[in-house]
Amino acid sequence: MNHAANAVDTLCINTLRTLAMDAVQKANSGHPGTPMGLAPVGYTLWNRFLRYHPEHPDWPNRDRFVLSVGHASMLLYSLLHLAGVVEIDEHGKRSGNPAISLEDIKQFRQMDSKTPGHPEYRMTTGVETTTGPLGQGCANSVGMAMAERWLAQRFNRDANVLFDYNVYTLCGDGDMMEGISSEAASLAGHLKLANLCWIYDNNTISIEGHTELAFSEDVIKRFQAYGWHTLHVTDANDLKALSDALDTFKTNTGAPTLIVVDSVIGYGSPHKHNTSAAHGEPLGVDEIRLTKAAYGWPEDSSFLVPDEARSVLHDALVARARPLYEQWTQTLSRLEQYEPELADELRRMRAGEMPEHWEDRLPSFASDAKGLASRASGGEVLNAFAQQIPWLLGGSADLSPSTKTNLTFDGAGRFSAEDYSGRNLHFGIREHAMGAIANGMALSYLRPYTSTFLVFSDYMKPPIRLAAIMELPVVFVFTHDSIGVGEDGPTHQPIEHLSQLRATPGLLTLRPGDANETLEAWKIALAQTHRPSCIVLSRQNLPTLDRTQYAAASGTARGAYVLAGAEKPEVILMATGSEVSLAVDAYEQLKADGVAARVVSMPSWELFEEQDLAYRDSVLPPAVKARVVVEQAGPLGWDRYVGQTGAKVVMNSFGASAPLPKLQAKFGFTLENVVKVAKEQIQRS
Repeated sequence: MNHAANAVDTLCINTLRTLAMDAVQKANSGHPGTPMGLAPVGYTLWNRFLRYHPEHPDWPNRDRFVLSVGHASMLLYSLLHLAGVVEIDEHGKRSGNPAISLEDIKQFRQMDSKTPGHPEYRMTTGVETTTGPLGQGCANSVGMAMAERWLAQRFNRDANVLFDYNVYTLCGDGDMMEGISSEAASLAGHLKLANLCWIYDNNTISIEGHTELAFSEDVIKRFQAYGWHTLHVTDANDLKALSDALDTFKTNTGAPTLIVVDSVIGYGSPHKHNTSAAHGEPLGVDEIRLTKAAYGWPEDSSFLVPDEARSVLHDALVARARPLYEQWTQTLSRLEQYEPELADELRRMRAGEMPEHWEDRLPSFASDAKGLASRASGGEVLNAFAQQIPWLLGGSADLSPSTKTNLTFDGAGRFSAEDYSGRNLHFGIREHAMGAIANGMALSYLRPYTSTFLVFSDYMKPPIRLAAIMELPVVFVFTHDSIGVGEDGPTHQPIEHLSQLRATPGLLTLRPGDANETLEAWKIALAQTHRPSCIVLSRQNLPTLDRTQYAAASGTARGAYVLAGAEKPEVILMATGSEVSLAVDAYEQLKADGVAARVVSMPSWELFEEQDLAYRDSVLPPAVKARVVVEQAGPLGWDRYVGQTGAKVVMNSFGASAPLPKLQAKFGFTLENVVKVAKEQIQRS
C-alpha cells in the first residue's frame, strides 16, 4: 500500500483542522492547537487502520479509539462527523441520525449539545470514555485492553474469533506527566498487552509555555524500561512514517507499543503555532484567515466540508470493517447454535443484565455476639456471587489478603501475561490506575471490582468521580474503614473520606453494620446498571445481630430502616457500619433505664434519600427532636438528619495510634458516653 499523502488526504486533514478552528472560534473557548497538530495522526489511524464500522459503532469487536487528551475533543468530533458514524440511542438502536452532524459541531461547548468541551461517554455515540482529566484515558485504555484479552479467552473458539480488537490511545505531554499514566503503563508492560497502542503527541507545549519548564525526561527510555515497544515519528505530517509505525504495532507481539509523534501545536498558524497561545483559546478571526490561507483553504469560509472529503473516511472504514463485521455476526450465530448458554452470557454482558440465578447459593449468617469483620463476611459474599456471575472479576492494590477480596473457588485463576482467563487481578500498589483501569473494563462489558483501604480512596477520587459521571456499575470495596484500624494510627484512619464519597453525585455509598447487611450491600451494588458503588467495610469483628429480635437486613435496600425500638421514641440513635452494634447496645441500656429509644441503621444516605417522604418520616419522625448519630468519621452532612439540636458522636480530629478500646474511650465511642449523650438530648428537647 502506498502510504504517502495525496491531495485527498491533505483535503481531509485540513477539513479536520479548520472545523476545529471554526468551532472553537464560534464557541469563543476551547483548544484548537492540538487538533490542528494531530489531524494527520487521527486521519491516518481512522482512514487506514482503525477497525470500526460507522454504521455499527457498538460492534463489540471494534477497535477502541481513546482520546486521552480530551481537551482536543474537536478532533474526535470532526473524525466522527467525516466518518459518518450513526447515532445509537439509549436503547441500543440506530436512530438514523448522524452521531455528529455539522450543526452539532457548530454547537460545540453549548448547552445540551452532543459536542461538549470534553468527550462525554453516553452523551455522544463514538465516544468510548469520558476524558479530560489527563491520564484517565490512558488508564481506561489499559482496562479495555485487559478486557479484550479476558473476553478472547472466554469466547474465542479456535478459528471462531469473537474478540481480537486493538486499543489506540492519543495522549499528550500532560498525560505523560501525570502519575496515573506511569502506573497504568507499568502494569500494561508487565501484562504484555500487545493489543494496546499509545500515540504520544510530543508537541512540547503546555499552558505555561514550553514543557522544558518542568519536563525533561526521556519518555522513550522510560517506556522501554516498562517493557513496551517504542517507535518515533519525527513529523506528524509524514503520513508514510505514521503508517509504517502503525503497521509495526500490528505486527508486534508480546508487549504494548508507544509511538512518539513530534507535532507542531497550532500547525499552520503564522503567529501562534508552536506557542502556548494555540493551546487553550480561540486563534482569533484574523489569525484563522491567515491560517486558512496557509492551508490553501478559502479564507472566508466557515465550517466548510468539501464534497470530496465527505465520504473518504466513511468508505475506508466500511470497506475494511464490513467483511469483518459480517464474519463476526456469523461467528456469533454459530455460538448461539452450538453453545447457547455462552451466547446468552455475552448477550447479558452487553445488556448489563445478570445471570438468571445470580442470587442463588448465598451464605447465611446466624446471630453471633463475636461476629465477623465485615471485610471477612464481604469476602464470603463476593465469592458466592462471583461463582454465579462469570464476568465478575477484580482485585486489590496489593492488599487482597487484608481486604479479603481474593476469589478462592476452583477456576477463579489469576489474570497474568501467561493466562488472561484469570479473574483475580493484581494491580500492585497503583490505586489511582486501578480505579481507572476498572472503569475501562466496565466500558468493555465486564463487572469489575477493586479494593483497598478506605483512607486510600484519596488516591482514587478521580476515577470514582468519572465512574459516577459515566454511570458505570464498578464496585469499589474499601476496608479498614475507621479508627478501628487501631495501632496503624491517623495516617491510616479515615475521617473525612465518607463525607467525600457521599458528596459525589451519582455514587452509591454503602457502609453495612453486620454480616447480613454486608450481604445486602453486595446484592444492591451488583444490581446497579448505571451507578458505581462503594462498599465500606470494617477491619474489626462486628457482632452479627439476631434478626429474630431486630429488623431484617433487607431494610438495607431502603438506605435506612428502623432496626429496633419504640413506635413513639423519645430519642433516635442513628449509626452506620461498626457503630450500629454500639447503638444497639445503647438502645438496650436505655430501654432497661425506662427510656423509649429507637435505633436506625443507616447504611446508605443515597438510597434513603430516594425513598418517598412518608417512608423517610416513618423512620425519622419529624416530631422527635432528640437525635444522636454515632459514626467513627467526620461530622459533615449529618446535620440534615439530626438537625440543629441533635448530637453527633463522631470524629472531630484525626485519630491516634493505639489499641481500638483505648481509641474508643478517647473519642467517646463507648456505651456509657452514647447513653449519656442520648439522655442529655431528651432533656434538651
